[in-house]
Amino acid sequence: MRLEELDYDLPPELIAQEPLAQRDASRLLVVNRADRSIAHAQFRDLPALLDPGDLVVLNDSRVLPARLLGHKAETGGQVEILLLRPTAPDLWQALVRPGRRLRTGSRVTLDGVEAELIERQGDGLWRVAFSPPGALASHIDQIGQMPLPPYIHHRLDDPERYQTVYSRLPGSAAAPTAGLHFTPEVFAALAERGIGRAQVTLHVGLDTFRPVQEAVVEDHPMHRETWEVSPEAAQAVTVAKAAGRRVVAVGTTAVRTLETAGRETFGPGRGETDLFITPGYQFRVVDAMLTNFHLPRTTLFALVTALAGAELIRAAYAAAVAERYRLLSFGDAMLIL
Repeated sequence: MRLEELDYDLPPELIAQEPLAQRDASRLLVVNRADRSIAHAQFRDLPALLDPGDLVVLNDSRVLPARLLGHKAETGGQVEILLLRPTAPDLWQALVRPGRRLRTGSRVTLDGVEAELIERQGDGLWRVAFSPPGALASHIDQIGQMPLPPYIHHRLDDPERYQTVYSRLPGSAAAPTAGLHFTPEVFAALAERGIGRAQVTLHVGLDTFRPVQEAVVEDHPMHRETWEVSPEAAQAVTVAKAAGRRVVAVGTTAVRTLETAGRETFGPGRGETDLFITPGYQFRVVDAMLTNFHLPRTTLFALVTALAGAELIRAAYAAAVAERYRLLSFGDAMLIL
């Protein structure tokens, strides 16, 4: 796939800068692969758009207050550390800025915590050690900020609006945004219609922030992210598939988790995944998907293109732009059936 095939016209004024007052008041673009139709609905219509027996699978990862602002111990210059994933106790992979002015051994002072840059890993990535032992874990809620995407310029008064209502396990550097629309009322309506629910975990990492830059999309190196499918979730998916019912993944992260767990025989598991889903990929577990609208030239846009097909996804995005949908993290949603 050529990089330019991941382009589309994204009017900047359609990038949602803040969430709606009501989570489930967003619009929902419904894309049907069977008849190639595109329809407009509201997110609250989701239960009626799914079939009894369908299984909705959500990513229950919770966003860490992963943006840390500190100062170089030597000069006092400001440094920003964005935590991506832990690699050992008190040791993290992180994006550090301004990367060019920093060197191995540089120390950054935070409130009650000190960070030392241990190893430069390229592309602004560093291995960062925190001290004293356990200090970061005990102070992160006080010193960390919510890591909103760089295209959101408005202040978020309530950090919980960048969390799903079902988030459970802290570990992500960005929200699994397709799930931001769900409310207890929507879950109750799904249950009343006989639609099942299961939760898996994938902690969102670097590739949420990194655009694809290689001329051939498949040459893009994916960074690893931590995932887990519990025995309960695996059983729910297995039962649904055996009965011929649809597995509806909520977000690209749920898709990648399920497809990672199903690379051979689907079952429970945990580990790290670098699965990069591009057009031509054969989906083994996921039948349908709920997602937000994504930036062009990203792995996320490649994934939805793989599921819906390039021609249909381009038509869907063109329809969303023409109808002035709110786009990206705090924007409206798309259901691919």
